Amino acid sequence: MEIADLLLPKSVIAQLKATSKKQALQELSTRAAELTGLSERVLFDTLMERERLGTTGVGHGIAIPHGKIGELGRLCGLFARLEEAVNFDAIDEVPVDLIFVLLAPEGAGADHLKALARVSRLLRDKTICEKLRGTDNPDALYALLTHSTASHAA
Repeated sequence: MEIADLLLPKSVIAQLKATSKKQALQELSTRAAELTGLSERVLFDTLMERERLGTTGVGHGIAIPHGKIGELGRLCGLFARLEEAVNFDAIDEVPVDLIFVLLAPEGAGADHLKALARVSRLLRDKTICEKLRGTDNPDALYALLTHSTASHAA
């Protein structure tokens, strides 16, 4: 599974405005609703419920909110580069400025885990994260996310 299988060019937000974790997740749920045709409320509630189990702020300014939704037909992702980093209750307490949302169908057990692992491996690469932070061009962000995955193969 490649990042390009999860992410469309229109799924990349180059300058997301948010002042809190909740607002960031609301904005991302709004965008996800536009892309999937699902309810913004269902998407937001799913992401918030996952956050209640434990933060998806994985450290180094990165968060990977995720959840399973019964009505979803396939795995899909959204990526956002925040204009200003926000407190995400990350494990290292560093504010988050890069967010990759992963949404999966209810029955996508192994595929969901593989996709999470793929995203996690990609965003652990300090060089890629520096490049993601260095541009606010959505096409450049998409290219960085999708073209750099060959070196991060499972």
